[in-house]
Amino acid sequence: MERTSKIIRRTIYTFLKNYQYFTSTAAILAFPASVSILLSESLVPSLLPLLSVIHFRLQTLFDAAGFPPSSQFFSLLNLKLSQTISSSILSIPFTLSFLLLAKACVIHALHHHKVSHQPSFSSFLSLYTPLLITHLCNSFVIMSANAATFSVLFLAFNILDASGFSSPSIILIVSAAAAILYSVILANTLIVCNLSLVIAGTDNCSGFLAILRACVLIRGRVSTALSLALPVNLGLALVEALFQYRIIRVFSHSERLSPSIALEGMLIAYLYSLFILLDTIASCILFKSLKSSSQMDLESRYVYLEQNMGEEDLDAFTYSKNLPELL
Repeated sequence: MERTSKIIRRTIYTFLKNYQYFTSTAAILAFPASVSILLSESLVPSLLPLLSVIHFRLQTLFDAAGFPPSSQFFSLLNLKLSQTISSSILSIPFTLSFLLLAKACVIHALHHHKVSHQPSFSSFLSLYTPLLITHLCNSFVIMSANAATFSVLFLAFNILDASGFSSPSIILIVSAAAAILYSVILANTLIVCNLSLVIAGTDNCSGFLAILRACVLIRGRVSTALSLALPVNLGLALVEALFQYRIIRVFSHSERLSPSIALEGMLIAYLYSLFILLDTIASCILFKSLKSSSQMDLESRYVYLEQNMGEEDLDAFTYSKNLPELL
């Protein structure tokens, strides 16, 4: 398995080597999705009816589950979840179209080694359907991960309340542990979902089967995937903050959209698109590294066991060796 630094260097090298392709075709496809994501996050505070309804529903759910209303963690979690859901609803048409097409364009170019050629629209359009199915399944998996986490927290807080351990200090400690648990589960879920999109675009599978393959490949190598996702997500967060500071703040003070502000906003959205492409390239390189490393591990085990096992046990291991391909 390659180290994180080597994968990052390969990602940057691949991007710079094919700079014209990634900054033209793929970036232009991702541009409308980037604009919708940046604008939706800015428009959420102005859409108070939608945000207040989602916030109220989540607060009712948290109160019914027995979560402590005085906990700052659950108050902040409720607010962030409400904003994320509202932003996702506003940007979902562009996410399901332009964003997936941009990812399909990058995956097709890297998988078929056709980066040097300008591909036709139909060449990577065939990848759109499996990516769309997998993306919808990923949404279900993310909701299931959130529901499972809230169920565990529901049991934990109700057990504490039934046992009489409901002091503010204990609630603070448990809330901190809940924040760590939620962050770890959500980060692992997002990594598996990103990897499943690459698998859907390279292998002949989609949906939950691609997610299952991603879970098999990522097993035991989560730390590498987490450290690889950190720089890209940090870059995306910085671009979002830059858009809020340079565009939304200036527009809210002047209350008019000048040509200079519009041009700067387009440049920031284009920069956001480039980070999305870098994330997709890194996921493709990670997938190739995971696949080759898994194959090498299985082959080394097969050679060792071939010398030390009987024929019946060897047949059983041969079946397990081919299990990722069978899936």
